[in-house]
Order: sequence, then structure tokens, then C-alpha cells
Amino acid sequence: MIGNIFKGIKAYAGTLKLISKLGLWKFFGIPMLISFLVASSIIISAYTFSDNFAFYISKLWVWEWGNETFYLISEILSGILILVLGFILYKHIVMALSAPFMSPVSEKIEAHLLGVERHQHRDTSFSEQLWRGIRINVRNLLMELLLTIPIILIGFIPIIGIFSTVALFFVQAYYAGFGNMDYTLERHFKYDESIKFVKQHRGLAIGNGIVFMLFLLIPFIGIIFVLPLSVTAASTETVALLKEQNRLKSNDL
Repeated sequence: MIGNIFKGIKAYAGTLKLISKLGLWKFFGIPMLISFLVASSIIISAYTFSDNFAFYISKLWVWEWGNETFYLISEILSGILILVLGFILYKHIVMALSAPFMSPVSEKIEAHLLGVERHQHRDTSFSEQLWRGIRINVRNLLMELLLTIPIILIGFIPIIGIFSTVALFFVQAYYAGFGNMDYTLERHFKYDESIKFVKQHRGLAIGNGIVFMLFLLIPFIGIIFVLPLSVTAASTETVALLKEQNRLKSNDL
């Protein structure tokens, strides 16, 4: 799996060049706008509602001394909590809503990699691609939350808790990479088959997701360019893997 993680990371090399070569930037306009709006909403919500949450949390402190300090700490922790939960939701919302725009991008990359000039393998409509994206990302969100909650609780255990941050990062990376890979897989596999395929190649998903998550740490630029680069990287590696296993539907045409 380690080898596939590094393969997923290295796939980002040359993505900008490939996007420009294939003229794909025009497809990323709406997804980039979606990404910006969702991220902005999360940041504004953290700033707006942290005060509200802090008001109720501060009531737990029944003593007069240290009341202002406890309120300040509560406000900071509330803001952080909203940001953490918000950005868990962020990637799934953005990926789900961007599915109809990212699938054609993945298809064009596939055609280029296979050396097919007029590749047409799309048998799903805009609404079907959107529904597929929503279904996959809702499923991934629920699975991610089921894993995230116990990892956060473990984080309160001394010494062992140090590893919870790393585990949390890898869980988020896995599901980010999962969503990026599915833009290619939706043309070749049904819903259940895609889930099985990604599980078998989770290293590739984690590698793709690691860079995805690190991009989000870059102010403004990260949320704008994270989807174009991560989808392009995931598409190139997923197509290569499908071709290697002779599982591309286009091979039958």
C-alpha cells in the first residue's frame, strides 16, 4: 500500500501541464466557484456562530473567577470545532455538486491517455452524474464520521492520543481520494463495484487525498486549485490502473 500512496502523490507532477494541454480549465470554472463559496460559508459560519456556542458552553463554568478566560477559550474551541466539522463536510459537498463537471474532465483525460481522438463513452445524463456524486459522497461522509468520532475520543488518551491526529488526517485523505477516483470509475463500474475497487487500492486514494488535504492549508489558492489538480491526478492514475487490469469498458469498443 505504501507504494501506491507515493504513486498517488507523484501523480500530481505534470497536472498543470496536462490541464493546459487538453484545454480543461474551462470545465473547472463552476467547480472552482462551488469550492470557493462552500469554503467561504464554513469560515463565515465559524466566525459567526462560535460566539453563540461559547455562550452556552461558558455556562458550565459556575465560578466567578476565570469566567472571562473560560468564555474566550470556549469561543476559540467552538470556532475550531465548526471549522473541523465544516471542512469534513466541505470536500463531500464540493465533490458531489462538481460531479457532472468533473466526469467529462476525467473522460477527456482518459481519451488522451488511451490515444483515442474521438472517445465517447458517456451513457449517463447530467442528473444521473449528480445523483451518483451525491450518493457516493453521502455514503463516504457517514463512513468518515463513524471513523472520526472514535479517533477524536482516542485523542484524549495520553501518549496514544498523539497518533489520533495522524489517523484522522489519513481517514480524511482516503475519502478525498475516493471521491476523486470515482469521477473515472463511474464510467466503468456500478456503485458497489466502485466501492470495492477503491478499497482494493486504498493506497492510491490516500496518496491523492494527502495532497488534496495539504492544499486546503494554503489560504485562498488552495480551495481554488485543489479540485482541478486532484481530479486530474486521480484520473491519470485510475485510468492507468484500469488499463493495467484490462478493466476499461472502452477496451471492449
